[in-house]
Amino acid sequence: MKIEGRTFVVSGGASGLGRACVDDICNRGGYAAILDMNEELAVEAVKEIGGGKAKFFECNVLETGSISSAVKGALEWVKETGKEVGGVIAAAGVGNPAKILDRNLQPFSLDDFEFVMNVNVRGTIDLIRQVLPHMAATTPVGVDEERGIIIMVSSSAAFDGQPGQVSYAASKGAIASLTLPLTRDLARYGIRVVTIAPSIFDSRMTAMMSEKVRASLIRTMEFPRRPGQPHEFAQLVTQSIENIMLNGVVLRLDGGMRMPSKM
Repeated sequence: MKIEGRTFVVSGGASGLGRACVDDICNRGGYAAILDMNEELAVEAVKEIGGGKAKFFECNVLETGSISSAVKGALEWVKETGKEVGGVIAAAGVGNPAKILDRNLQPFSLDDFEFVMNVNVRGTIDLIRQVLPHMAATTPVGVDEERGIIIMVSSSAAFDGQPGQVSYAASKGAIASLTLPLTRDLARYGIRVVTIAPSIFDSRMTAMMSEKVRASLIRTMEFPRRPGQPHEFAQLVTQSIENIMLNGVVLRLDGGMRMPSKM
């Protein structure tokens, strides 16, 4: 699918990997509906992009009503611009590390576990399911009659999660596992599904790491021996949108890195 002249709904689009996707899409002639809780960063992004190519819709992916309101606003904007929805990029996510037992043999909080699962899994599916009825009803394009793409964000932790990543790895493993059944559900509508599983990328989430942890992770990298950059993630998103043969796949974006059990 061509990016130019299409609108992409991006959750978590005000910062980090989501913001990089928004920038790349708009630079390529596309439009971006930024769904985020951070109004300050989102308004700044819209201003920097300019040209009416991006618009902010406040959204808390933990709340179905909030997603509904944001999606409704985004679809109304699509009607105004005439730039039909081409896809959803579900980039909103959280980490919240904790070992299942602490040093005092106390189990971690189930509320914290549910928070991670609800943001990373429930929030992803809720957003996708609310946009899909519109996408499935759009006029297909091209010889293959494509209607759009769903791009989800997993993590290398889905495959080799570290100590303290029970919640995070479970949530990202769920996203990876969702990829094929979603692909099969949506094939009849000409909608593709691609999941990207990045390793350590510079983002607001990884910025919270201590320098010791960051340095330990970098030592486990193959090549390049550095964190990924947001624009490199966005490049793969762009390729996923434009290459119609990418479907039903989880793409590791990790420079050959495999997370160790201990650092």
